[in-house]
Amino acid sequence: MKNIFFDIRSLVIGLAFITLSFASCKKLIEIPANPPSSITQAQQFADSSTAISAVAGIYAYNSINGFAYSDARLTYCTGLSADELSYTQSDDVQQFYNYSISPLNSGIISLWSNHYQNIYRVNAVLNGVTNNSGLSSTFQKQVTGEMEVVRALYYFNMVNLYGGVPLVTSTSYNVTDRLPRADAGVIYKQVIADLTDARKKLIAAYPSAGRARPNLYTATALMAKVNLYLGNWQSAYDEADSVIQSGHYTLEPSLNSIFLDGSNEAIWQLPADQGYNGVADAQYFIPSFSAPSYLLTTHLLNAFEPGDQRRQNWTASTIVNGKLLYYPYKYKNVMASATPTEDQMVFRLGEVYLIRAEAAAHLNKLDRALADVNTIRARAGLTPSQADPTSQTAILNAVMHERQVELFCEWGNRWFDLKRTGNAAAVLGAEKNGYHATAALYAIPQSQILVNNLLKQNPGY
Repeated sequence: MKNIFFDIRSLVIGLAFITLSFASCKKLIEIPANPPSSITQAQQFADSSTAISAVAGIYAYNSINGFAYSDARLTYCTGLSADELSYTQSDDVQQFYNYSISPLNSGIISLWSNHYQNIYRVNAVLNGVTNNSGLSSTFQKQVTGEMEVVRALYYFNMVNLYGGVPLVTSTSYNVTDRLPRADAGVIYKQVIADLTDARKKLIAAYPSAGRARPNLYTATALMAKVNLYLGNWQSAYDEADSVIQSGHYTLEPSLNSIFLDGSNEAIWQLPADQGYNGVADAQYFIPSFSAPSYLLTTHLLNAFEPGDQRRQNWTASTIVNGKLLYYPYKYKNVMASATPTEDQMVFRLGEVYLIRAEAAAHLNKLDRALADVNTIRARAGLTPSQADPTSQTAILNAVMHERQVELFCEWGNRWFDLKRTGNAAAVLGAEKNGYHATAALYAIPQSQILVNNLLKQNPGY
């Protein structure tokens, strides 16, 4: 994996570039004035004023040297693999829709490399702040907790996309050059370990203006999601409940306010400014002068009940050659200068309600589960669910229905839900041609296998 792990000079150059470019974006973290354009690793972490620029780079919303999810690729690739999106072009993105992914696919390569490049940067920050006599213990504690949350998010998504992947927690080239794939269980163990330690280090208050840097409840929300995926229902319930009961967050009453800067629903929300562009989802989904490339499927559109304001506010349409075409419209600002300002939502309270609802249903707390479902439905302008309040199966179906229409085109939730619940084959096999069991995991990029013969390909590729 030589080509995905940078030497420290590349890291420092990248962090310096981010520091300079980040100063023109909305203020995320206080960055020292006149930051250096070329610095060594020792200088980068010499004190808190220079180290914070490296931290800022981790959260920078740009598709070159920043947050790994600044290019919307996770959203549209998983949306195509699930039953949310179809694609109108003929390039290799179509492979995600029809389950014919090649190990040479550019999307596969980017998903893999973007994660590992950013895991390297996170590890470099952790290495730079740990036992650093130039930094206060409070600063070390805060930054370590933040980086552990970020790394946990990256590995959580990697294990759900690819299954077991190489576990890299070092910046040493001799260690990371050739690593085999760790079992999925080992990856999840690391994710839980990171989040467990992060929750010991982080506090409820956000460390800077806005909600871009993780706090205690960011770590707790991700832990709730991880435990939901692992079937640890009581832990998932307790963690989700603690976020909801914290009083730090409230559901936005207006659907069109959820993704705005300063949303009360935001648990983790990055200021999105890629020069002229806003959130990448808007760039990819909203058509300009031609037909949209990504269309909402009939199956998803039919999942919305009559009067569901999520269809009215989160989808849009255009007529092309006399045909009505629908596309995602959660993010509406193609340009960064548009008003009101939108940010990239990583975690929000609406998802946490549905995590608690699902966990509650599995724990046979059916009243609690149904109440949470109805809370989300009420915000969407719907009447209470008609699911049988005495049937665990009916309540679970109601929860999964709400997840489908509430969380569509967000963070791969639908694709991951279908797989983790064992419903992918039944649902996708009935809706689309070509689904097969081995399609549940994406191909490992061939370029990685060529440089690391310990890296084994997923079955079916």
